[in-house]
Amino acid sequence: MASVGIDVELHSARPARSWKKSRGTFLRGGYGHGDALADALGSLHYLGVPGRLTAVDLYGDMVMNDQEAAAALTEVPGLKEQCADEQQRAALDDLAAVLDECVSTPGSYVWFAGD
Repeated sequence: MASVGIDVELHSARPARSWKKSRGTFLRGGYGHGDALADALGSLHYLGVPGRLTAVDLYGDMVMNDQEAAAALTEVPGLKEQCADEQQRAALDDLAAVLDECVSTPGSYVWFAGD
């Protein structure tokens, strides 16, 4: 896989398209595993694994609301079983924590910011 990274952020409301303006709704980020997360999602997409998470655009942006995050959260255990290494599994654990926080924060959004 190409070396790209993806940032995952939790926002209290739908984030503005501008990074600077989006800081007003920013709650937390998941930055530590951007490259491993992109590798995991990209590899699983390439293998034809279906789902919301494998449909994340590694080169663009995607936003999920709390209901979409709940559906995506159910995909994480199955995706972890298919990961190539521990870094990818750790990246999915970090993503699951952000998704879980989104689910428990009504009206919040998860923003996937690709390279």
